[in-house]
Amino acid sequence: MSFAAEVKAELCRGKIARKCCAQAEACGVLLYCNRFSLGEVRIVTESAAFAQRLPGLFHKAFGLRFDEKGDPEGPGKRIFSITDRDKLALLWELCAFDPSGPAHHINFGLLEETHCRLSFLRGAFLAGGSVTDPQKGYHLELATTHLRVSRELEVLLLELGYSPKQTVRKANYITYFKQSEAIEDLLTAIGAPVCAMELMNAKAEKFLRNDVNRRVNCEAANVDKTVDAALEQRRAIQILQEKGVLEDLSPKLQEAARLRQAHPELSLSQLAALCDPPVTKSSLSHRLRKLIQLSGEP
Repeated sequence: MSFAAEVKAELCRGKIARKCCAQAEACGVLLYCNRFSLGEVRIVTESAAFAQRLPGLFHKAFGLRFDEKGDPEGPGKRIFSITDRDKLALLWELCAFDPSGPAHHINFGLLEETHCRLSFLRGAFLAGGSVTDPQKGYHLELATTHLRVSRELEVLLLELGYSPKQTVRKANYITYFKQSEAIEDLLTAIGAPVCAMELMNAKAEKFLRNDVNRRVNCEAANVDKTVDAALEQRRAIQILQEKGVLEDLSPKLQEAARLRQAHPELSLSQLAALCDPPVTKSSLSHRLRKLIQLSGEP
């Protein structure tokens, strides 16, 4: 089961408590379903949980039954439709009311309470929403074919404290989120806290994995730098030996050369601790740089 399917299954486990919330959720479904016109309502879903919820939702909200009802237990897509004119007139009046003509709008009169607004969002997501697997990325969107509905949804979300983005894809108007925190908050608010927690856990695992990789890469880079520096230092010391001038250097420089030759694998800090007496990392680094300068290495 995909993550989006998990979210829809969790959303459908919540009970339909109030009639006002049932109407709000059903209106969200209608405005974000496959077709909602004066001639037909057509809802197509692959979610078995959503297919099981739809008949009870519409009966509680409007006292209506679907003229065609998909089998929730059947495989593939389930189709729910209403073509009866009296039923459609009722749905149009409640969920897409526009006194100026047959245009789709969100009926804000049904969404005065916050719980009804969240129910509307739940219905919209069940019918026209999707969310990316958090292991792959963060993206939640709601798609409708109605421009005004999309614009009014943005207003509704802004009033609830969210900051969505808008785009157009083919014939669909998309309201979407890319921020993981906003997606977590929205899923929790509309009734999918378990999936929201799954998203949080996936984000934490991804952060930990990236942090470990960053540390490993950093340590590997430091090892490479240490090896390269040690090779340069040993090459300089060998040149000084071949010139016969190493014995003429100060005791501190001779000690630094002797320790580097004997311990090519050690870091500066480790090498500095072997000096007699021990010196700081910066002091030993200065001595080794002096050896390189005296050797004439670039």
